Amino acid sequence: MPAEHFSHIRSWVFDLDNTLYPPHMRLFDQIEIRMTNWVMTALGVDRAHADHLRASYWKLYGTTLAGLMAEHRIDPEAYLADVHDIDFSVLSPDPLLAQRIAALPGRRIVYTNADTPYAHRVLAARGLTGLFDAVYGVEHAGYRPKPERAAFEQVFAQDGLDPATAAMFEDDARNLAAPHAMGMRTVHIAPDPEPAPHIHHHAADLSYFLSRLTGR
Repeated sequence: MPAEHFSHIRSWVFDLDNTLYPPHMRLFDQIEIRMTNWVMTALGVDRAHADHLRASYWKLYGTTLAGLMAEHRIDPEAYLADVHDIDFSVLSPDPLLAQRIAALPGRRIVYTNADTPYAHRVLAARGLTGLFDAVYGVEHAGYRPKPERAAFEQVFAQDGLDPATAAMFEDDARNLAAPHAMGMRTVHIAPDPEPAPHIHHHAADLSYFLSRLTGR
């Protein structure tokens, strides 16, 4: 992966969950439990059915929230506050990752399907506070989720980002299809590669990948 592939990049867009922290920290496991509990309470269904809805809405709509809004007209703010009320102590600071993100030239932003209060708590737990020029959550896209192209377009328009000079780092491969179509350089951050035309690069370790770009 030659660094020359990124020589034109002026904006660096990072997903949050399982991207700016590794999956083995299992933070999202807590969120999935709270999502299932929320669906059980809000819809009056048993755990098995709630689990099914959580997973099927994620697959069909991009997020469980998007499915709940489309199918049941739930209040997104109450839902997001509840499911993100978790223990962040499973995360640990990563000074080396912070150094490598700081070394990237240009604008650095976070764009997540979660909300921004949660994103800031994750960044604080990882020692990444103050490194990003902006943090965008699902609320900035009108609660439309990645992978919808309209969600990316709305967030990028607010930021003034030019996709032709931007790179996207994301753990969910399907969320890279729209950025690729918009002209972005795409990097899939995951333990195992998922070869696809819309993925330019794969890395199991974000920090190591960035070290090959920055020389840090």
